[in-house]
Amino acid sequence: MTVAIWVAAVILGAAVLVGLAQVALARDDASRAVVGDLVYFSAIGVMVLYGILAGSAVVLDAAMLASLLGIVATVALARILTRGHR
Repeated sequence: MTVAIWVAAVILGAAVLVGLAQVALARDDASRAVVGDLVYFSAIGVMVLYGILAGSAVVLDAAMLASLLGIVATVALARILTRGHR
């Protein structure tokens, strides 16, 4: 199981690095927002994997709160980008 966690951590770490490169290369705000969400939730995934390896319930609780905050931020940013239109 530990090998699978490390493989998943490497994949998520690569997603974070590729996402950060894409944020720098994105042409419009919407693309930056989508890639920023990818980076944010990939980083939360790395945090969850760390929590599993460490056996810490506190890290997993923090990851759940961070995910909730990320979803709310995504909705708020979508409203800002669309200027409140549905």
